[in-house]
This record gives sequence, C-alpha cells and structure tokens, in this order.
Amino acid sequence: MRFNLKGKFTHSAAVDNSLKLFAAARDAGVGRVVHVSITNPAEDSPLEYFRGKGILERALRESGLSYAILRPTVLFGGSPRGREDLLVNNIAWALRRLPVFGVFGDGSYRTQPIHVDDLAKLAVEEGRGTENVVVNAIGPETFTYRELAEEIGRLIGKPRRVLSVSPRIGYLVGWFLGKLKGDVMLTWEEVQGLMADLLYVDAPPAGTTKRTDWAREHAETLGVEYASELARRR
Repeated sequence: MRFNLKGKFTHSAAVDNSLKLFAAARDAGVGRVVHVSITNPAEDSPLEYFRGKGILERALRESGLSYAILRPTVLFGGSPRGREDLLVNNIAWALRRLPVFGVFGDGSYRTQPIHVDDLAKLAVEEGRGTENVVVNAIGPETFTYRELAEEIGRLIGKPRRVLSVSPRIGYLVGWFLGKLKGDVMLTWEEVQGLMADLLYVDAPPAGTTKRTDWAREHAETLGVEYASELARRR
C-alpha cells in the first residue's frame, strides 16, 4: 500500500486488516506466518508506511505464531514487460521520453532491488521453517539512485544526463507526470524514505537475480508503457 487514497484504500486500513489476519491465523491454529515487511521499519518513524510495518512486525512477534518476517526493498520483474515493476519500469518510461532525468538532491541514497521470483522463493523456503526469523530480503546489487537511473538509461539505449534537483521540484515534476497519466507516480513520503536511505541495509543478499541482467534481457520493452499504481489497485 504505497499511499492513501480517500474512500478507496489507506495505510491504516491495511494495518488493521493485517492485524485481523494475524488474529484469525492464531485462532485457526495456523502453523506459520510469512510476512512481507520493508527494510528499516520503525514504530516511531515519521513516515506512515514504515511506521505501519513496524507496528505489524511487533504484533506478529507478540502473537505467539511461528513467523518469518521478510524485509525487501525495491522489487523488479513481475511480467514479461515489467509493468508490475513500478519504480524501475517508470524510471525507464521517463528516460524514454525526457531529455534529462532528475534525481532528488545528490542521488547518493541507495537501493538493493530484489527480483519478485527470488522473494517468492524465499517466502516458500521460510514457510517450511520453524524458527522465528527476520530476513533482509535484498538483491545481489546495490545502486545509488543516480546509478540506478544511469544504468537503466544505458541498458535501454536511452542514456540521459542525470541532474541533481531540489527534492521539492523533483517531487512536483513527478506529481505533474502522474496527473498526466491519471496516477500517483510518487509521493512525498517516498521521496523522504529514499533520501533517508531507508531502502538500504548492511546485510548479505537473499536473492541471486541481478537487476542489470534482467533489465538487459527486457531492454526492448522496459518502460515502453507506463505502469499505473491506481490502475492496478482498481
């Protein structure tokens, strides 16, 4: 749940529904829960998404259920065209259409993308386990946001000059592009989370699929079509 949409879906409703699922699982005698969280969750986070994940992790730990908590960062893959991969696909979409690409501030904050199949495999493996564990579900490559944009541009044959821009200006550009597509391209909380380096952890990789290899394989279709979060939710 990336953002709140009044009357449709909210972070708080997602948290409440997950708490109900944990309670139902306990009452039904479910043997184990595999929960997908996020890197660096914290109940005292000023960012609602990371705060909600922190609340759910504590609730699961205190539930008495056997659990595995998986903490991925950015996901990639998902379909032959990659349109379910919102961040990477839409970076490629922008690179195909804009003469330059802006990053918030210096772009030095990091991401560790994991392929959806690697995350799914990890979930199945941990579902078979019995020990309570928390796994940083990150991929084998670490990129700064600037490096991510530069590498995607190179792989799809659309290398662009990557500029440092004010976070507010970059957010407004993304907001405008989202409006043009009838979507929410990014939120201010996502900008804050990125720049706070919350999508990075110092841990060994849990996935093996390299984003560079995947992007190279799908270079002809990556970013050809815009990936809409609202369309997917509806």
